[in-house]
Amino acid sequence: MQLKKHHFGDQFLWGIATAAQQNEGAYMTDGRGLSIWDTFAKRSGKIEDGSKPSFATDFYHRYKDDLMLAKALGFTVFRFSFAWSRILPEGTGKINKEGVAFYHKLVDAILQLDMVPMATIYHWDLPQALEAEGGWTSHRMTRWFNRYAAFLAEEYGDSIKHWLVLNEPMGFTSLGYMLGKHAPGKMGISNFFPAVHNALLCQADGGNMLKATIKNGLIGTTFSMSEVMPNTDSNLDVDAAKRLDALLNRLFLEPSLGRGYPQENGSFFEKMELHNKGWKYIDRMKCNFDFIGIQNYFAVTAKHNPLVPYIQLAEVTAKARKVPHTQIGWEINADSMYRIIKRVWHYGSVKSIMITENGACFKDKLINGEVNDAERIQYFSDYLQALYKAKQEGVNLKGYLAWTLTDNFEWNMGYEARFGLVHVDFKSQLRTIKNSGYWWRNFLK
Repeated sequence: MQLKKHHFGDQFLWGIATAAQQNEGAYMTDGRGLSIWDTFAKRSGKIEDGSKPSFATDFYHRYKDDLMLAKALGFTVFRFSFAWSRILPEGTGKINKEGVAFYHKLVDAILQLDMVPMATIYHWDLPQALEAEGGWTSHRMTRWFNRYAAFLAEEYGDSIKHWLVLNEPMGFTSLGYMLGKHAPGKMGISNFFPAVHNALLCQADGGNMLKATIKNGLIGTTFSMSEVMPNTDSNLDVDAAKRLDALLNRLFLEPSLGRGYPQENGSFFEKMELHNKGWKYIDRMKCNFDFIGIQNYFAVTAKHNPLVPYIQLAEVTAKARKVPHTQIGWEINADSMYRIIKRVWHYGSVKSIMITENGACFKDKLINGEVNDAERIQYFSDYLQALYKAKQEGVNLKGYLAWTLTDNFEWNMGYEARFGLVHVDFKSQLRTIKNSGYWWRNFLK
């Protein structure tokens, strides 16, 4: 079946997702303070291509042109994030009026194009000033976050009705506070446990505050979710996959549904429960979100590995298994997204689901003014089929946001990993719509 926009219904939201740190640049412009990524990128070897997010795609100055591109491709929702350090350069205290004014101009421009603004409160760019005080591991984190979130709701709540609290909390807590691969580069469970707990409290506090503040709002949060499959049918591999699934997919979702921390066998989860006294915070971690944002890029295969501390497992890569994968090794498996959607829906207490990010990175080449990214077109086509199948089977799906509009600063991979529907020459900032962008334009007609 050749899918088209109308198959998903008139109320289905079609959008594009972006993030401040990855696009805005202008990192020292108009009073903006430093973020943890500005600092992290200066450390030798932390960014694969040695680059920095200082200029990124210069969205701060080019937002009107980029919004026109999104509109021209047929999208009706534009997701962006607030840069905390542009609003509050020190994380707390004095408000930066220029930063506040920028986001008013951005939202006004989105609305003038008859598009829907969708705002993310926190997309991984903590102010460096707060990190110096402990960041997400600090007992003051909820106080800092709640003040920031309340300011945004009060300032922009009349014009923005679609909100997301956190972007992929498992991502920034594990990569940034346990494995050290992302900013701020901390390692160990002594950092991970409090970061997880504080993020869970902020997620619920922020969601509940938004629901009480935004009239006629649609309030959600986002989870990075990947189906986890055992490498073999052995009990050891099956148990390893269950442990990884609890970590990747259940750790932040289930507390938000009022279930508390995942109750899984293993010293890792027992230590987390004991350290964070999760049983005392079950009610505090709950939020009756209007929708759950699923961000799905790949499936994961796990095997037992007794040499890995605490979780005793390791990933078996898509390349090693010789299955289809993207440029950066992420497994391409649309059926796994379908199963993730169905699984979240089967929790029963989930009101609705939105795919708030989905996309792929390939070795795009600009040749004679054209980027023929046929692999990306096939990727989107397959994943939309999976989305449609879930919708046909009764899942209340609100919308789908493609990641992302333009190539950008892709965290620790720098500028070499290109996910955009629009190619960017980072020296000249020249934009060129890829064939996948034109494919979306035709799909959304």
